[in-house]
Amino acid sequence: MPPERLPPVQPAYVLRGHTSQIHALCFAHNNSRLFTGDAQGWVVSWSLAYKRPTVVWRPHDSTVLGLSVWGTDRVITHGRDSKLLIWKLAITDEENLDRSLPVDNATENCKTPEIIHALTVNTLNFCSFAWCGDDHDNTLPQVLSKETGAPYHILIAVPSLLDSDGIDIFKLPSEKRTSTIPADKTVKTGMVMVLALHSQTCKLRLIAGYESGHTIVYGNNLPENKWRKLYSAQPHSQPILSLAPSPSFDYYLTSSADAVIAKHPLLSADTAVDPDTKPLKLSNTKHAGQQGLSMRSDGKIYATAGWDARVHVYSAKTMKELVVLKWHKEGLTHRRPTLWKLQGLIRAMMGVSKFKL
Repeated sequence: MPPERLPPVQPAYVLRGHTSQIHALCFAHNNSRLFTGDAQGWVVSWSLAYKRPTVVWRPHDSTVLGLSVWGTDRVITHGRDSKLLIWKLAITDEENLDRSLPVDNATENCKTPEIIHALTVNTLNFCSFAWCGDDHDNTLPQVLSKETGAPYHILIAVPSLLDSDGIDIFKLPSEKRTSTIPADKTVKTGMVMVLALHSQTCKLRLIAGYESGHTIVYGNNLPENKWRKLYSAQPHSQPILSLAPSPSFDYYLTSSADAVIAKHPLLSADTAVDPDTKPLKLSNTKHAGQQGLSMRSDGKIYATAGWDARVHVYSAKTMKELVVLKWHKEGLTHRRPTLWKLQGLIRAMMGVSKFKL
């Protein structure tokens, strides 16, 4: 007898506040806050307990490409205005800052967090930054802050200022560029579209997705600071739109403007390069234009946001579709968040100018 069909999944809550499409989001402070950034450069910090804004400001003059938190008192914002900014913002700072939403005609003259670092970066690619802690550099008294538990030094990867096919690596708080990965000379990759960066015991791995449909993994054994190619494949016929490493960082997924989701090996930074290494698995989803790949923290499921205005949820093991979430009327595009409560679990997905809990 077939199993009983569950009713369609409905949003548990809808948050409204932006007047333009949402392009980036980030959970913070043990999931008590959600940061969202929109196409007009506004960022909102939401209290997930009260479903209300706690801080609203406009860090950028153009689309917000990426958001992240560095410890408990710093927020990283990346805009299409060629700026990557680090703001001082702890929960204790919220009461002194503005919380008027864009939908309520918030003004740019509102009281904003303090900028503590600023980088000029290349945003021609529409590619958001990637970052990780630098566990090699212990030139400061301690690697981790006692107050926040965050690394004193972090590395940030962005498309190169001189060549949109290359990648620049910056270090904070020094704001210095520490290395550049030039464009691959063996294949024509086109521009960098998406990045991920990971550090473990002085070994760096950087994953890049390109305009040509190629994906390349680079490794760097610190302190020698020399990048080398560990893996290269072209599983997609169209530009790669998103990628997601597994929580254990032993494989990663890529999605593209085509209908393919690909699963790739993630080799150690000191692994000998094997040019015959292939993707672990290719899945033709029949749904072109899947973006915003997001994998749950237990690594069992992942989800994508589709141009068909649906969120598709898949099994990480079989790569088979498990459920389709439908709520939006418009196609879902790059880094637009939605939160869905699915069988008791909250999963980060994608949305438009409003999003769901």
